[in-house]
Amino acid sequence: MNRTKTYVLLAALTALFVGVGYMIGGPAGMLIALALAAGMNLFSYWNADKIVLSMYGAQPVDETDPDPLISNFVHDVYALADGAGLPRPRVHIVDSDQPNAFATGRDPAHAAVCANTGLLRMLTRAEVRGVMGHELAHVKNRDTLTMTLTATLAGAISSLANIAMFASMFGGRRDEEDRGGLIGTLAVALLAPFAAALVQMGVSRSREYEADRVGAELSGDPQALASALRKIESYAQGVPNIEAEMHPATAHLFIINPLSGGRVTDGLFSTHPATENRIEALMRMPELGWTAPPSLAAATSVPTTEAPVRKGPWG
Repeated sequence: MNRTKTYVLLAALTALFVGVGYMIGGPAGMLIALALAAGMNLFSYWNADKIVLSMYGAQPVDETDPDPLISNFVHDVYALADGAGLPRPRVHIVDSDQPNAFATGRDPAHAAVCANTGLLRMLTRAEVRGVMGHELAHVKNRDTLTMTLTATLAGAISSLANIAMFASMFGGRRDEEDRGGLIGTLAVALLAPFAAALVQMGVSRSREYEADRVGAELSGDPQALASALRKIESYAQGVPNIEAEMHPATAHLFIINPLSGGRVTDGLFSTHPATENRIEALMRMPELGWTAPPSLAAATSVPTTEAPVRKGPWG
């Protein structure tokens, strides 16, 4: 089902991209846009993880890191992946004070998970495990390809729409005969990124609830994930994520909207479901009869004590 959704989503975004190309350059522009879209889809498919990680300056880490905050984090990710029957993903961190996390990659064998340093500092170890369970759920559900390709195409549509607006305003076509074309081009320039955002947001919201549920099962602690969501949203409101502001089309990749003023509701223009609704669903899991199986508890066991909530060597 996820593969079908991916194809439908890519078809919709490609059609938007080609439509903007037509408004800019007519049939020739449409063909150029179609070729660009095909090239971007192929490039993004094979390099989805590298594209996003590069945008955020993510650095790889492993269990040998001298900082226990980081080495424990990597250990927990590996334990969660092993318990879920997934290949161990590459683990990265981003030097950002905002607590947040995302996953990327075209399939479980080529997946990467990434946490901001603020997440490791501000959340307890159990809460971080809950967050990474959520991100591994995206990997397990094969959401990461769709989410990354969506970010790439949505960003490209916005850029192409900006070119269309510039061409309309300064292209030199001012006579009455071309006025209709000018208005049409301006309309597409304004509506194309809006339509792309709607597609992007709708798909993102529908996947987050499922990733919460599966992530809670992987981590064995729905309450810890619920607590993490509440903390992340609270901190994210006052701590900007500069890279996310520069690449707003990637906002749906994160567990909580990273954009300034991005308090989430279940409204039409939300990249994520309302956090309170997600928390409510998680807190109801024990009421619905869910319990962590013993094998899961063993798979996610970790050495000794919780890592303290403190600043790491990055400042």
